[in-house]
Amino acid sequence: MPTTLVTGSASGIGAASAQALKAAGHQIIGVDLHNADIVGDLSTAEGRAQIIDRVLTRCDGKLDGLVLCAGLGPQAPASRIVSVNYFGAVELLDKLLPSLRHGEQSAAVVISSIESAMLPWDQNPIGATLESGDEAKAHEIVMGAAAEGGYLAYAGSKNALTVAVRKRVAAWGQAGVRLNTVAPGVTDTPLLQQALDDPRYGDGIRNLTAPLGRRAVPDEIAPVVAFLMSTAARYVHGAQFVVDGGIDAAFRPTQF
Repeated sequence: MPTTLVTGSASGIGAASAQALKAAGHQIIGVDLHNADIVGDLSTAEGRAQIIDRVLTRCDGKLDGLVLCAGLGPQAPASRIVSVNYFGAVELLDKLLPSLRHGEQSAAVVISSIESAMLPWDQNPIGATLESGDEAKAHEIVMGAAAEGGYLAYAGSKNALTVAVRKRVAAWGQAGVRLNTVAPGVTDTPLLQQALDDPRYGDGIRNLTAPLGRRAVPDEIAPVVAFLMSTAARYVHGAQFVVDGGIDAAFRPTQF
């Protein structure tokens, strides 16, 4: 039975992914702020270190799978968005790779967003800062963006996270561990509801209609995660799977 770590396991896409993987025979170690096997906070360096230490102890240094779903939307404090969405994910990727190398047919999936492609890397004001690992400077930039800070932090962190995954595919491939991202569109989760309730972002989200005419639900994202974690995807590496009802294609028909 493969042992798989899922962050953000208490709700939304993380909870649905954990259930889909359980149904596929995985033993799940859930990480979240509450209602999880490991309770911890990915928004601080100390919290991330504690989570990693607890994971390594619990799995005895051997993991077969890693699914990083924990994330914050644009309505959250901008500095916290950057810390959770980018630094929380990248640090777990890097620190847990040795454990994944000891696993069987190991794989990892990172939840990105369709926003990762809406803000290109060469236009990302925080991309280079995130890549350099300067968390304090990234906080300074997004907090200095005033009303635009939340969106900048969200789109910028998701873009940088996807770039970070793609830049790791050579090393991860050599380690024998597959690594991919899933980019959901507008998905009905508690996180989305918080954004809908925010006067800064609610109308924009409500007006963003997918060509399929509706929002996704987490159970429509989770099967893609489960596929990427399965041996059926054993040659899929370094890819971003867009699951958005057609939004990205409608907005960027000539860019892919």
